[in-house]
Amino acid sequence: MSDPKMTSVARDAPVETTAFTRKDFMSLTKARLSLLVVVTTLAGYFVGTRMGLGAFDGWRLLHTMIGTTLAAFGSSVFNQLMEMDADARMKRTAGRPLPSRKIPPAVAFGLGWVLSAFGVVHLGRLVNVEASALCALTLIVYLFIYTPMKRKSALNTLVGAVSGAIPPVIGYVAAAGADAEAIRWGLFVAPAALFLFGLLFFWQLPHFLAINWMYREEYMRGGFVMWSNNDDTGAATGFRAVIYSIALLLTTAAAPFAGLSSWWFLPAALLSGGYMVLLAWRLWKRPDRPAARRLFFYTLLYLPVVLGAFLVFVS
Repeated sequence: MSDPKMTSVARDAPVETTAFTRKDFMSLTKARLSLLVVVTTLAGYFVGTRMGLGAFDGWRLLHTMIGTTLAAFGSSVFNQLMEMDADARMKRTAGRPLPSRKIPPAVAFGLGWVLSAFGVVHLGRLVNVEASALCALTLIVYLFIYTPMKRKSALNTLVGAVSGAIPPVIGYVAAAGADAEAIRWGLFVAPAALFLFGLLFFWQLPHFLAINWMYREEYMRGGFVMWSNNDDTGAATGFRAVIYSIALLLTTAAAPFAGLSSWWFLPAALLSGGYMVLLAWRLWKRPDRPAARRLFFYTLLYLPVVLGAFLVFVS
């Protein structure tokens, strides 16, 4: 539960707007996390063009990147507004612009609305309605389901993985260009779209489990209900990491069987996924911070490698 005294301090502390810097803006918009959204959206766009959804269009790609970046920035601002009091209680987030009062919440609220709205509208006007609809869905899931759920249920990680798995599908449907007649529902459930969604969904789970384990005490202090809370032995966290790493391995290995890639992709999927399973297994057997860090950093390497290999061998 929230500490009333801490909440009061976070709300009543003086606002130091003169100290707000470019670095603070990057922190407020979670620029590094937003970069992941942009990269996966970019990958999805190239998959779509490679699979013949539409001819490559540099301007369409640029507008897709602009729209998704703005929306990602806006969602990050709103997320930090909603978790401002919790961030103030955690050492690794207390220095963020909102809990440290470097920017007024009202200003952040306005900025979040402008960025999010412009992102969704930009995609709808200059890319297509399918990309805009998926962008809006991502915002809804992330802000109105995942963020409040973090204080109530450990299942929030699964919901958060859903919102994080949509951006590559945004890129994929964007490659199809605009169609003024009707929403093309089939784009959302195309095999390639489902593959991209599954890849990002299962990738996020061992990634976040490693983070949860490393910072479990801070998450508890912030009032967040995570899988690793009170998992003193780490057995449950490590076991989940193994299960979801295996699911990721099976998802990627299915690509050539589904006709989405050539068989040359299979060795890359098996080797990269197999090593993640190994690191997750090591975390399960010896759940210490070094094992969690190794898994975490490997997930950061894994994603661009596998996405790059898929783009090379896509059918």
